[in-house]
Amino acid sequence: MPLTLRDIDIPPSWLVLHIGAAWVLSLVSPSVFGACGSVLGPGLVGLGALVLGAAALQMVRSRTTVIPRRTPSALVTGGMFAWSRNPIYLADAVILSGAILWLDAVLALPLVASFVWLIQTRFIRDEEARLTEAFGPEFDLWASRTRRWFGRKSGV
Repeated sequence: MPLTLRDIDIPPSWLVLHIGAAWVLSLVSPSVFGACGSVLGPGLVGLGALVLGAAALQMVRSRTTVIPRRTPSALVTGGMFAWSRNPIYLADAVILSGAILWLDAVLALPLVASFVWLIQTRFIRDEEARLTEAFGPEFDLWASRTRRWFGRKSGV
């Protein structure tokens, strides 16, 4: 079966595209981050990879899909998911931020906002609709306690 655009319209492809754009921008960016970026950048990339791996492992252990646009079989709300409704996407944004620091590409910083917007509009909104349909009040309760990107909501 031939590969379609829908097959490659997945968050890792968008992350790679944004990192590629950051690399291109690094070729014309003034050097700003220097040694600090050389330390913080790889640290953020590593942190993002750890969060991504931990969240994906949690989903696998819960026997639900990590593939966007597939119907989930379980609602994962503990561990990483107690702090972010989307820890894998959060990890992607952290990896992109780390790559930008590492590449010393100050002109690429707006790509982080671009990536977050793209992920929210192309993936998260549809995923939340599927979760609401599949889990109803259980999803609503989790969403009322846990922010989309990061943090617990107070008073809930």
